Amino acid sequence: MNQYKFWFVVGSQFLYGPEVLEIVAARAAEMAEKLSKVLPYPLVYKVTAKTNKEITDVVKEANYDDSCAGIITWCHTFSPSKMWINGLANLQKPWCHFATQYNKEIPNEEIDMDFMNLNQAAHGDREHGFIGARLRAPRKIIAGYWENEDVQKRIGSWMKAAVGVAVSKNMKVMRFGDNMREVAVTEGDKVEVQTKLGWQVNTWAVGDLVKVMNEVTEEEIDALVAVYTANYDVATDNMEAIRYQAKEEIAMKKMLDAEGCKAFSNTFQDLYGMEQLPGLASQHLMAQGYGYGGEGDWKVSAMTAIMKAMGENGNGASAFMEDYTYHLVEGQEYSLGAHMLEVCPSLAAGKPRIETHHLGIGMNEKDPARLVFEGKEGDAIVVSLIDMGGRLRLICQDIHCVKPILPMPNLPVARVMWQAEPNLTTGVECWITAGGAHHTVLSYDVTAEQMHDWARMMDIEFVHITKDTTPEKLEQELFLNDLAWKLK
Repeated sequence: MNQYKFWFVVGSQFLYGPEVLEIVAARAAEMAEKLSKVLPYPLVYKVTAKTNKEITDVVKEANYDDSCAGIITWCHTFSPSKMWINGLANLQKPWCHFATQYNKEIPNEEIDMDFMNLNQAAHGDREHGFIGARLRAPRKIIAGYWENEDVQKRIGSWMKAAVGVAVSKNMKVMRFGDNMREVAVTEGDKVEVQTKLGWQVNTWAVGDLVKVMNEVTEEEIDALVAVYTANYDVATDNMEAIRYQAKEEIAMKKMLDAEGCKAFSNTFQDLYGMEQLPGLASQHLMAQGYGYGGEGDWKVSAMTAIMKAMGENGNGASAFMEDYTYHLVEGQEYSLGAHMLEVCPSLAAGKPRIETHHLGIGMNEKDPARLVFEGKEGDAIVVSLIDMGGRLRLICQDIHCVKPILPMPNLPVARVMWQAEPNLTTGVECWITAGGAHHTVLSYDVTAEQMHDWARMMDIEFVHITKDTTPEKLEQELFLNDLAWKLK
């Protein structure tokens, strides 16, 4: 993710004379340099824009520069907003309007009209804000002093969401076979998704994967097994199963990388020529930043990869997840999330164990190896992208993950237990009302605000289930959303 950067475009005009413009440019460059030291991505000062042409030209340049993940604008002085129309109307990158000013305090003894003319961001940013509202342009507005830590954190958070957009626009998903038969929510309009989100979603035959698996060498398997044993505790004597998972992983990674894919899906119903459903193989690929979706769920696989890229260091604690079962004891209501084999170890509270067990579903000839662990404690979100048949809806729910209240010694899978907001049963009612899928991305790193920002940048519907959500309020919100999105 380090190749991405953001451009700092500062607004002014010729009215104030060359000396003022020199000061504005020097301050803008200073701010960009200092902010780059604390933000997750570099902020590059590009121009003090004074004309329609300058703004239009920098927007065109940003649109076609793959390393530019977004622009941050600020009006140091008064910048007439009509000259921003052509540029902003054609902007294809995320936009943050940063309402700040160079000086923190009003200097009581020094303030005069010269100072006022130079330091009138309060004036300029309101003019700039109007044209954003007039154009109905999706933008993030962040106000506050540029050297304050909380303001810098908000800019950094927005940057990560914008990087999620850049990743999405270049997302390629490799489907090994089709999706699970008769399942509705894993379906979707791939043409609409590519138009809206940029994803290229295509299918490769499982037989193609088997062919590549047959070409994997013993030396390649030895090297990957050494990585497994260095990172995980081996709690099985079945090294044959572990080596087979390594063989699957090596082959899948070769195919993914050859096609430029960062996400993949498969299904236990289609294992043509394979002895085991990829468990450990899928988990270790996710640990490297690839997205995964079980049962052919290509939407959740792409979202997993995108949210990983938005997280800490460009590969955060985000993972494919599934709500499996509930603990409905009064006062102790929890959801238990897991999957048959494939939960990313980035969620683990401790060092995962490699185990082999029988998998009584699918077409496994032999017992698959998988990582077994408990999830971390802490605040998190679960996210589901669904196709509503005319638009995409992103559903996000706040949760709090806990140490599992039961040891569950006979459950040989990775598992996470959480309390859902506003509570388990109300949260379930709201999730089902919104149409949320049984597959989600669970993330400790990505926030609901970032997902809201991402959805706004992608121009899709966003639904947030919080501690204050009720079924009645949500039904009204969804009804109004239906009306609004039909008009778009």
